[in-house]
Amino acid sequence: MQTMVVRSKITQTFLNPFLSSGGPVTNPWNTRFDRDEYVYGTEPNAFLLQSFKQIPNGRVLCLGEGEGRNAVFLAEQGYEVVAVDASNVGLDKAQRLAETRGVQIETRVADLTDYDLGQEQWQGIVSIFCHLPPELRQSVHARIAPALAPQGSLLLEGYTPDQLAHGTGGPPSVEMLYHPAMLQQDFANLTINWLEAKVRDVTEGIGHTGTGAVVQLIARKI
Repeated sequence: MQTMVVRSKITQTFLNPFLSSGGPVTNPWNTRFDRDEYVYGTEPNAFLLQSFKQIPNGRVLCLGEGEGRNAVFLAEQGYEVVAVDASNVGLDKAQRLAETRGVQIETRVADLTDYDLGQEQWQGIVSIFCHLPPELRQSVHARIAPALAPQGSLLLEGYTPDQLAHGTGGPPSVEMLYHPAMLQQDFANLTINWLEAKVRDVTEGIGHTGTGAVVQLIARKI
């Protein structure tokens, strides 16, 4: 299955919020993923591995999916998976991983700034370490509840501000990190079944290496 380019325009804010305004528009994720090695490994995120059964059978959307480890895992469990990311290089690697594992996923190169998540079409939406600048985060999170089908679930894990002291992965900007009160507000229109901030080992390739301060969320659309 080929990678679909949903939009050719990729905004600087989404791709590289650390560039100064007026700087060149580049895609640092293409640079990061442009190697044979899978930067975040090929195995699923531990929280997703523990929690994926909260997602009803059907269609799953993976946001900021990168090189595809979580999307491929979900496809192996029988879900119909669409993986969205700004990096065509990462999603090409996702397709190669899917082929190696004998499953199919759909990949879409897209800018989350105005990417249409649709209406009531996903049994699950997965956001694993998909850290965004505040305005974009609020915009994307506001589109999640309408996009979930009734009884659909959101699974999210991200780093908290305490992660800055660990330095084992994640963005270096506190404004792009998550905490429980923020997620409670962002997803007030969903039923929150699990919300916890914790410190756990996060060893995922060379990108996440060691003790991490995370927040985990499972929420359902009733």
